[in-house]
Amino acid sequence: MDVKLSETLRTLRVMSGSSLRQVEKKTGVSNAYLSQLETGATQNPSPQVLHSLADYYGVPYESLMEAAGYLRPSTDSSSKPRLGGIEVALMSAKLNDEEQQRVVQFIEFMRSQRRQRKKAAV
Repeated sequence: MDVKLSETLRTLRVMSGSSLRQVEKKTGVSNAYLSQLETGATQNPSPQVLHSLADYYGVPYESLMEAAGYLRPSTDSSSKPRLGGIEVALMSAKLNDEEQQRVVQFIEFMRSQRRQRKKAAV
């Protein structure tokens, strides 16, 4: 299993404010197995498990399938681009308007820091 899936699942759970037991209760996936998925200790989660988790977190099923290695990223420029872990996590966060604005401001800050580092390196 790709590390991308474990990181994505952990980020989704943390951003949703859920405990492993809460996710277990709503999805029927044991908290021990969820923990193994989040740490990368287990391999090849079933598509059914990924579907349950996608429904619970409110993210595209295809994104989790791709992170798990079941789907390959599309190279066709006409197809809809797949979302990465951060994008998927932000989709599930259900941020209010003020929180969304803060995320935008933080991204702008991070970009300005990157530009400053590039200028300093030249």
